[in-house]
Amino acid sequence: MRDYDEITAFLGKWGPAQKLIFLLLTVSVIPNGFSPFSIIFVGDTPEHRCSIPGNLNLSQAWMNRTIPLVPGTQVQYSQCSRYRLDVIRSLSEVFPDPDLLNVSGIEEEPCLDGWDYSQDQYTSTIISEWDLVCDDTWKEPFATSLYFFGMMIGSGGSGIISDRFGRKIVLFGTMAVQILFNLLLTLSPSWEIFCLINFCRGIGEMSNYVTAFVLGSEILQKSIRVAFSTFGIGCLYAVGYMMLSFVAYFVRGWRMLILTLSLISLLYIPLWWFIPESPRWLLSKGRVKEAESIIRLMAKKNGITPPAALFTDDELEHMQNKQAKSVPVIQLIKSRNILVITVISMLIWMIVAIGYFGLSLNVPKLHGNDYLNCFLFGAIEIPGYIASWLILQKCPRRLSHVGILALSGGVLLIMNLIPSSIYQENLPFIVMGVLMVFSAIVVLFLPETFKIPLPDTIDQMQNIKWCPGSQSDSTQTRINRVEMSKEEML
Repeated sequence: MRDYDEITAFLGKWGPAQKLIFLLLTVSVIPNGFSPFSIIFVGDTPEHRCSIPGNLNLSQAWMNRTIPLVPGTQVQYSQCSRYRLDVIRSLSEVFPDPDLLNVSGIEEEPCLDGWDYSQDQYTSTIISEWDLVCDDTWKEPFATSLYFFGMMIGSGGSGIISDRFGRKIVLFGTMAVQILFNLLLTLSPSWEIFCLINFCRGIGEMSNYVTAFVLGSEILQKSIRVAFSTFGIGCLYAVGYMMLSFVAYFVRGWRMLILTLSLISLLYIPLWWFIPESPRWLLSKGRVKEAESIIRLMAKKNGITPPAALFTDDELEHMQNKQAKSVPVIQLIKSRNILVITVISMLIWMIVAIGYFGLSLNVPKLHGNDYLNCFLFGAIEIPGYIASWLILQKCPRRLSHVGILALSGGVLLIMNLIPSSIYQENLPFIVMGVLMVFSAIVVLFLPETFKIPLPDTIDQMQNIKWCPGSQSDSTQTRINRVEMSKEEML
């Protein structure tokens, strides 16, 4: 029984049809590059200090003395407290010149009249609009965490939904979800509503990215998949990341920034008429005529005359039988080999995501210009994606992954040798470095896939050992292996 790659081998590897699909799917992930990082500018904290009412009739000299200095500094003023204004007002009536007495001993009080925010960099952020400072500082990272919680749900749910309804409809459906909730985000009347919408936005963002990744991997021939999943998807994702810094530089208000990014995403709606559904998925659902129509259209674009009959009678019967035997998601945990491989893969993805987003979202805390730092963070990814593309073409997957993770973890741990006045500043890098090294060790338990045909079915997957020397699941597994060998011989 031929697999999909054999059936469509007559299309060639890199014709006009494949090039167009490659280009459009990679371009479609550009919004995924700027959506998760928009919080860098939307949720940045401007310089601020306690607001002082203007009806106190204080002189400018006394106004300058209403905010205490941070202990141990001579130039940094407190952002969360002020001297008691009733005391300041009484003293100003007796001592017109504040230099005649020491005000540092005056009792302090919280910012009862709110805060004044610097507009040197931003006209507004969610911090300045809803006063997410001092005792409410936790609210900004909480809103960001909800976004990534939504991404987690979207990454898991998108696969199930796209298996049920198709890759294309989920790709564009989640694209619409992104645009819709971005627009709704600009209308948020409160921090609570912002959090809710931000969570929903995260679901659409990751679902869109994952579906584009799967759709391209299923349509393109196996010789192009590595380039698509690394150089293609990765580099255009980084382009979106870099675009964010340009847009944010010219749009300094958070609502207008989100609106502008949403309008950019609207440009991708016409792609619906150019990106096809996955023929591989259609065949798995028994929708042979639709799959054959797409394959023949690709052949026409490539200037190739397709065979009169794409599928044999046995293949048609086999595809109909596969449709009748739909495999539930629970199969991922019923087989020991599949369960272990799934858990290890999820763990590695989680650790990599912690390191990647943990570093990327740290941009506002770096020295220098935030916009330039954001651009450089995106730009530095492009050489990394190109390097991974080249490595994966020549080197075993497992050892390549181990080396990259160990190098990443080692660099994060070495960063802790840089002197710091506050130990807590280095703690996140220590945690991320240890997790990266741990994940490098865990990768050794995954099966090697370099130059090895990937399984298409659950039965074939049961034959994949999760580590050298591991036992097969059952006697049925050995029977399946024999049956697969017979099919290959036929």
